[in-house]
Amino acid sequence: MIDPAPYRAAAQTNAAWPFVEARKLLERYPVPPAKGHVVFETGYGPSGLPHIGTFGEVVRTTMVRRAFALLSDIPTRLVAFSDDMDGFRKVPSNLPQQAMLAQYLGQPLSAVPDPFGTHASLGAHNNARLRAFLDGFGFEYDFLSSTDCYRSGQFDATLLSVLAHYDAVIDVILPTLGPDRRATYAPFLPLCPRTGVVLQVPLVALDVTAGTVSFIDPETNDAVTVPVTGGHCKLQWKVDWAMRWVALGVDYEMAGKDLIDSVMLSGKITRVLGGRPPEGFNYELFLDAAGTKISKSKGNGLGVDDWLGYGAPESLAFYMYQSPRKAKRLHFDVIPRAVDDYAGFVAAFAAQPVEQQLGNPAFHIHGGPPPSLDLPLSFGLLLNLVTVAGTDDPTVLWGYVSRSFPGTSAASHPDLDRLVRYAIAYARDFVLPTLVRRKPDAREAAALADLDARLAALGPAADAEAYQTEVYEAGKAGGFEPLRDWFKALYETMLGSSTGPRMGSFIALYGLTATRALIAESLT
Repeated sequence: MIDPAPYRAAAQTNAAWPFVEARKLLERYPVPPAKGHVVFETGYGPSGLPHIGTFGEVVRTTMVRRAFALLSDIPTRLVAFSDDMDGFRKVPSNLPQQAMLAQYLGQPLSAVPDPFGTHASLGAHNNARLRAFLDGFGFEYDFLSSTDCYRSGQFDATLLSVLAHYDAVIDVILPTLGPDRRATYAPFLPLCPRTGVVLQVPLVALDVTAGTVSFIDPETNDAVTVPVTGGHCKLQWKVDWAMRWVALGVDYEMAGKDLIDSVMLSGKITRVLGGRPPEGFNYELFLDAAGTKISKSKGNGLGVDDWLGYGAPESLAFYMYQSPRKAKRLHFDVIPRAVDDYAGFVAAFAAQPVEQQLGNPAFHIHGGPPPSLDLPLSFGLLLNLVTVAGTDDPTVLWGYVSRSFPGTSAASHPDLDRLVRYAIAYARDFVLPTLVRRKPDAREAAALADLDARLAALGPAADAEAYQTEVYEAGKAGGFEPLRDWFKALYETMLGSSTGPRMGSFIALYGLTATRALIAESLT
């Protein structure tokens, strides 16, 4: 945790969204709460493995938590809550032992055997994966299991409050349901004593004094009475969410735009139970390459591991920081810009005044001043180098880099070496398969020949700016108006793409001799 003193005054009015969110908590608690700390929460459904949405919610919540720590001395706690008492509704197609798992449909996830054989249950297995996932990114959090909270009695007092306010809770939920569901809905889901299945059945009796509910076993037709406490019942999720907010004293939780109505309903139930709904905001959802909402079941999204094959974790955190209330495409083609934009913000940080530093995404990604990055060239430029060099050998690529930037090497510049390897992987998988170099037309060929002569006259000792000037002059002499048509022609004839790098920088990196050979190849 950084010393807040240099930043606190400026943070009071800073417009960066984590500070905007954190100031909601300042207004909520002008004096410290009785519990002595502020609780942030993120939720996870362990029927599947952690995904990029899980990362996004935790990293954004962590950014707000850190922003609050700069504004206030009230301690904070981040709860990562796993709803592992949820019923096992469907066997995911990517799990082994499908037939075995199918026998446990309806059971709490914490009661379904682990098909991998490494943990006590499927829920425990996926909880462990969640914790390893969060630990791998260095998040600070307290993990809570729904099953543990229900069975240990941690939720008992609030469950009894739900029972005592049963009619008021029902009055919030029923208007949102259709006629058929309204006729059978109950906020309590009893666990069948006979089978262990989480039942969605009508309740035939309530006993507030005894703390019990009664239902008819759908298979035996017997009347069954169970306590609402001790893990004998679970709550329907919107009521469960509100109960959790009250029982855990949650002060802040964000949720996706698709849950706006659910947040409002759970907030109403929280008030019924005598609590105060948490602060938070609704973030927009991610879209795939076609602009369609990403869905875990469809598999049309980009996974965390997918991203990390081509960019550092900080670049993914940067993408999550940017415009959380704006729908964004989450596809492979956004990675290069995210990598370079993140590096640009890190490079700018040290020279900025405090007010600008607090609005710099790198500050929120690292929870303070970011570590320095020594990157003399961009990811985009490296991608172009990999493309035209025709090699996936880092040593060969470092030959180009070291010639253009004397004194650099894989050993002396590990961040750049990591970027070189990311560029090799990204170019191999996404750039090289799509390249189509076209032949230049007559005007373009004449301009390319003129450019070749201009570069030859400059010689190999010229710098990137000198090369860039001659690129401009060749385009002007060739009558290209606007000049972007000239650059587009260069990219399409020399690189095989409609977009590309700043040509002067590329020529300096690739080398004059190699660039002239590339021009000659384009003209043949």
